[in-house]
Amino acid sequence: MRKAEACRLNEAFARWIVSQRPLVTLKSAMTLDGQLVLPQLKGRTRPPLKDRWISSAESRTEVQRMRHASDVLLTGIGTILADDPLLTDRTGESRRRPLLRVILDSRLRLPLEARVVQTARDHDVMVLCSLAEEKKKKKLQKLGVRVEQIAVGATDGRPDMAAIVSALGDLEVTSVLIEGGAHVNWAVLASDIVDKVFLYYAPKILAGEESIPFAYGQGFRNLRDAPHVKSLSLHRFAEDFAVEGYLRDPYAD
Repeated sequence: MRKAEACRLNEAFARWIVSQRPLVTLKSAMTLDGQLVLPQLKGRTRPPLKDRWISSAESRTEVQRMRHASDVLLTGIGTILADDPLLTDRTGESRRRPLLRVILDSRLRLPLEARVVQTARDHDVMVLCSLAEEKKKKKLQKLGVRVEQIAVGATDGRPDMAAIVSALGDLEVTSVLIEGGAHVNWAVLASDIVDKVFLYYAPKILAGEESIPFAYGQGFRNLRDAPHVKSLSLHRFAEDFAVEGYLRDPYAD
């Protein structure tokens, strides 16, 4: 038991030492039927963010602990445009290095007034884009945001996730926590960069054709290609439960 706990405490460092790449954790919160967010119905105003939270306060506290343990928090521009999050570590505890907030934003749509931009300090916000208007790029840089060009796939035009993880490893980043939406979740799973998952489930059933699923994309065509989550652990947070598991052994090359 203690050996397993010790391994978990060192798994991010072990992943970086073994492969020179960070441990990548995909975190998400959803209903029992796998829905991420309420449907965006035409003609209706979206409720305040606090009324859209699926998970409990206890689950959200644990998420802050996960952020505190991570070097990088990565999300997509869709999450920024929908929720305008801060993406910060709000535990109040000291960190070994500042949390780097990374945003996938192919067309550089990040609003200058977004909270993540307005709170950028010493380049702790990085935007990864493939098409960047120079004028917009300079405005973001003036506000303290680091803008980096990234390679995209020749066929799908999506960010090269493996190259991004490798580049973060070059910065000696040992751990990346992904908090994205359905499209980002699919992109990182399809790219085979995820080492572990931490999936929160609330005891609710949303249903409906307009609801947003955990991962939205082409999907895996057969079961043998689908990621196999191993070494499962279950956790309780008030009414919620979470599934923690590994797609890849952090100690293996």
